[in-house]
Amino acid sequence: MANPEVFLGKWCLASSEGFEEFMKELGVSMAMRKMGSMAKPDVIISKDGDTFTVKTESTFKTSEFSFKLNEKFMEDTIDGRKTETVITLGDDNVLTQVQKWDGKEATITRKVVDGKLIVECDMNNVKCTRVYKKA
Repeated sequence: MANPEVFLGKWCLASSEGFEEFMKELGVSMAMRKMGSMAKPDVIISKDGDTFTVKTESTFKTSEFSFKLNEKFMEDTIDGRKTETVITLGDDNVLTQVQKWDGKEATITRKVVDGKLIVECDMNNVKCTRVYKKA
């Protein structure tokens, strides 16, 4: 049974693999990729009624978006893309975020495993895994 409550709280980046390659695939500039690779963001996930908010904070940049499950919304990404995004929650308790823009598509999945938030990003089979610990 899906339980979105497990995602709520503050999460601190513990490890990151393949993030620079993923940003490159997204079309992020080299300067922004360097800063993004150095940043150790905190992610705060909260819920008000049936609206979730995901806030990403780092010394480099802060971004925030809110959504309702299964409803399309326009997302201004931290790297400056404007995407049509939909987020779903599967029975396996995996949050799947699909971003579409300019004929391109990226998928971000989030799941909680052994008390850690595992975030996997995928675009054109360029994958990145970021692991967050609960603050």
